[in-house]
Amino acid sequence: MPNKTDDGRRAPRTVSRRSLFKHVAGAAAAISATTPAAAEPATPAAAPTLEAPKPQATRLEALETLTAAEADTLEAIVARLIPSDANGPGAAEARAAHYIDRALTGPLRGSRGAYAAGLAAIDAYAQSTKGAAFAKLIEPDQDAVLADMEKNVATGFAPDAATFFNLVRTHTIQGTFCDPYYGGNADFVGWDLIGYPGLRLVVTADEQRMNVRAKPVRQSAYADATFSMKRGSHGHRP
Repeated sequence: MPNKTDDGRRAPRTVSRRSLFKHVAGAAAAISATTPAAAEPATPAAAPTLEAPKPQATRLEALETLTAAEADTLEAIVARLIPSDANGPGAAEARAAHYIDRALTGPLRGSRGAYAAGLAAIDAYAQSTKGAAFAKLIEPDQDAVLADMEKNVATGFAPDAATFFNLVRTHTIQGTFCDPYYGGNADFVGWDLIGYPGLRLVVTADEQRMNVRAKPVRQSAYADATFSMKRGSHGHRP
C-alpha cells in the first residue's frame, strides 16, 4: 500500500522520497568521486543537509510527441511518483514529463509504443475501477491505481502493469535528477532535493574532506567550456 508523505498525501511505497534519496544521492556521490583532484586523504565527516527549496509552479510547454491527453495522464503520474511535499518540489516541477516527451523523439523512441498503450491502459483501468480518467482522480485514488500497477494486479496492460509502472518510474527518476540539458531537472530542483552540488571539474581539499558545504554549481555540464553543446556525438538538442 502507498505510504504517506510529509504533507499527508500518499505515494507508492517503493518510490518514497527516502528510498529515492538513497539511490540517487549515492549515484551523485559516485559521480563526484570520479572527478580528479589533489588532496590529502582524510576521514570524511557527515555531509550537511541543504535547506529544502520552496515548490515552484509547474511550467506549461509545447509537446513533441505525446498527445494532449497522454501528456495530462503522464503529468499526473509523475506528480504522484515523486510528489511535492515539505522536502521541496517534485517531479512535476522538475518537468520530468517534459523530459520523457522529448526523449521519446530521441533515445527513448523505442518506448513510444509502450507509452501510447500504457497511458491508454491506465486511463481505462482508472475509469473502470475509480470512475474517471487517471488525471481527474483525487490523489488517494491515483495512488491506489499506481499501487495496483506496481503489484501487477491492474488489468489491461501489455505485457503487464508492473512492466509499464517500472518503465515510467525509471524515466521519472531520470527526468527529475538528470542534467537539465536533457529537458528535466528544471531550475535544478532535483539536485537541490538531494543536496547534489553540481558538476565539479576540480574538487578542493576541504570539499574532499567534506567538512565544508560545497558551493552549488547550478549549470549544465554542457555549459562548461570543457564540453560543447554543438558536438553531434551527444545526439541531443540543447
